[in-house]
Amino acid sequence: MTLQDRKRKTPARRVKSETSSALQKSDDELLELVQRQTFRYFWDFAHAHSGLARDRSDPKSTEGLDTVVIGGSGFGVMAVIVAVERKWITREEGVERLVKIASFLLSAVSFHGVLPHMLNGVTGKPFHFTRKDDGGDLVETAYLLVGLLCARQYFDRDEQSERGLRWRITQLWEETEWNWHTRDGMNVLYWHWSPNNDWSMNYEIRGWNECLITYVLAASSPRYAIEPGVYHRGWVEGVNFKNGRDFYGIELPLGPDYGGPLFFTHYSFMGLDPRGLKDRYADYWQQNLAHVRINHAHCVRNPHRFAGYGPTSWGLTASDGPNGYRPFAPDKDEGVIAPTAALSSMPYTPEYSLAALRHFYGGLGKRLWREYGFVDA
Repeated sequence: MTLQDRKRKTPARRVKSETSSALQKSDDELLELVQRQTFRYFWDFAHAHSGLARDRSDPKSTEGLDTVVIGGSGFGVMAVIVAVERKWITREEGVERLVKIASFLLSAVSFHGVLPHMLNGVTGKPFHFTRKDDGGDLVETAYLLVGLLCARQYFDRDEQSERGLRWRITQLWEETEWNWHTRDGMNVLYWHWSPNNDWSMNYEIRGWNECLITYVLAASSPRYAIEPGVYHRGWVEGVNFKNGRDFYGIELPLGPDYGGPLFFTHYSFMGLDPRGLKDRYADYWQQNLAHVRINHAHCVRNPHRFAGYGPTSWGLTASDGPNGYRPFAPDKDEGVIAPTAALSSMPYTPEYSLAALRHFYGGLGKRLWREYGFVDA
């Protein structure tokens, strides 16, 4: 951690005083505080050279503080847009940071325009996420690009800095070879490709899960678009795509039983509005609403009798747990509640999510609240 990073740390007294005043705050005030504090992770703790987001705030993490994440940085780009809109930072500061990010990405190592899961934030070289995962990661690249495309749309002024930002984003977008990841014309997208290991990871991207946005962007590419059949015969033909069964009295249109971890509902819809979004397979607002409601109902019913579960303490998603990082869900429940699960579900279940927010912040704040917002789990 750099000296600059240390100077930015929030004093412990400030954290305690903030959490003790939760009951006096309106819903909007509390939401503003939590979102602004969370934004600091992507702003204050961003990698100094690249501007990209780090995977973890723990300086002892195995990745090291020079390792940055591609998908998480896409979420960070969206946070910058929010910060400018709410005047937490100036428009000029936001553009400057995003120009830094886009410029670094243009110089970083990519594979047919597809970026790796993680990079060294100084050299731009891939960090080997696993032994064979040393090449392009199509899903993480999709999360990055959807954030950048939102920024390209938002920063629309006819000024040199914003024109330069839009040009850089367009280069990254148009150089991404989505159709390369059909592996010579297969009717499905593949997650990974590496010049050293080729397609040996052999991981097909099939639904239902967090990857819908990958197919949406791949179909939208101005230069390297996939054919419709890749979506209909690849994504849709996943063994866990269609469901239609009831769980806790709630019908689930798509996905594995009980819906899977809540990030399935969150990640693709950061930049894809599910309201009114329908195709022959589902109404995606109803899909996401059902998924969240099932997750909440499971935590209220608490069939495994875990301590702390209830109407205001709920939310199962991928997070750290006693045995490491796991994709927690109602059918893979180990007693680990992640604040991000309930809070990121705010668009679908505002009443349930606000109740959880007040509990996490006001009731458990001394244990859960830190300088960059809530802990992972």
